[in-house]
Amino acid sequence: MSRARLAAWALAAAALLAGCSDSASGRSPAAAPPPVPVVVGDAVERTVPIQVAAVGNAQAYTSVGIKAQVAGQIVRVHFTEGRDVRAGDLLFTIDPRPVEAALRQAQANVARDTAQLRQAEAALLQQQAEVRKAEANLERDLAQLRNAQAQERRYRELMDRELIAREQYDQLRTNLAAMEATVQADRAAIENAKAAATAAVATVDNVRAVVRAGEAMVDGVRLQLGYTTIRAPLDGRTGNLLVQAGNVVKANEDTPMVVINQVHPIYVSFAVPEQYLADIKRFRAAAPLRVEARLPNQPATLATGELTFVNNAVDQATATIQLKATFANGDDALWPGQFLDVALTLTRRPALLVPSQSIQAGQQGPFVFVVGPDRTVEARRVVVGTRLGAETIVEQGLRAGERIVTDGQLRLVPGAKVEVKPARAS
Repeated sequence: MSRARLAAWALAAAALLAGCSDSASGRSPAAAPPPVPVVVGDAVERTVPIQVAAVGNAQAYTSVGIKAQVAGQIVRVHFTEGRDVRAGDLLFTIDPRPVEAALRQAQANVARDTAQLRQAEAALLQQQAEVRKAEANLERDLAQLRNAQAQERRYRELMDRELIAREQYDQLRTNLAAMEATVQADRAAIENAKAAATAAVATVDNVRAVVRAGEAMVDGVRLQLGYTTIRAPLDGRTGNLLVQAGNVVKANEDTPMVVINQVHPIYVSFAVPEQYLADIKRFRAAAPLRVEARLPNQPATLATGELTFVNNAVDQATATIQLKATFANGDDALWPGQFLDVALTLTRRPALLVPSQSIQAGQQGPFVFVVGPDRTVEARRVVVGTRLGAETIVEQGLRAGERIVTDGQLRLVPGAKVEVKPARAS
């Protein structure tokens, strides 16, 4: 209780004791004090939101640190720090000349290896033709050998019957032996040709593998060349630019060159006591839950969003549950890192409301001065609920329509007469 209010109560008690003393002594009572000028308001019943208050902070919906993926010198920065960028916008250009030279070298290597592959494939075709030629020679000579063997059998019969000279038979035998040697040579030629063809196949496979490795090298260098132009991966707002044109950067350095924050939409993260978790889950299952964000100690709502995240565990250290709300933030009212007062609306219900300034603090709890029909005030204890800006919910102690003092309480005591005056213009 404030000193001024204690003084008012003391004056009222002194006045009451003085009246009793005058009655006992037989003196005539003093004149009634003049009415106390006050401003009054009404207790009204209205449907109000049931809210959970918390302190939160705004967080970027997505935050990406931009790093170089190839080493080199930055030749141009294409954006202004702090400005919005769109996904695909060019941010940085790294000197592409070293990578272009490496690409030309890799392409030349592929061209050389491809020429060698063509030569190896031609040699393979030639060896395969040699195999076919040797097989054809063997087939021809086998036919001749079979004919010679049949002729040898006939000549032997004729010789046995002394119808031909032995010299003629011996000549035929010599020719037959030569033919058998030719067939053996043909078989050896086939084996040699097949071995050469197998070696040619291995050569083709090896050169083809070299070509594929070279093509992979070209693809890798071409990818590196693509990394010399760095583009925005998402829509967002750029932060502090940490490099300038002329700086030499390394691939995947720990410190990003710039950070892009997506702020449309934006998160507001906050925590509430775990006792509200059951109600949050119950009401959220029925309908989306509205979340209001305000600047600290400011009654005006800065932005309105929707609860979109409930953490999967209660923080045992603080006995709170972490929540996130998503805000469209089209007007940039919220800024990453900003601290905010948050009001999570669980549901709406009828409630009795009074002006917040009518609630007084007493030794036995909060009370209000109720103005009766005869303009006499009564100090009545009340049970207060949630404060909703300029109004406060009264759970018990008042009825709708009763008039209560909102200004001028310092001079009031129970039973005092009041004079209602109009409220001052705000």
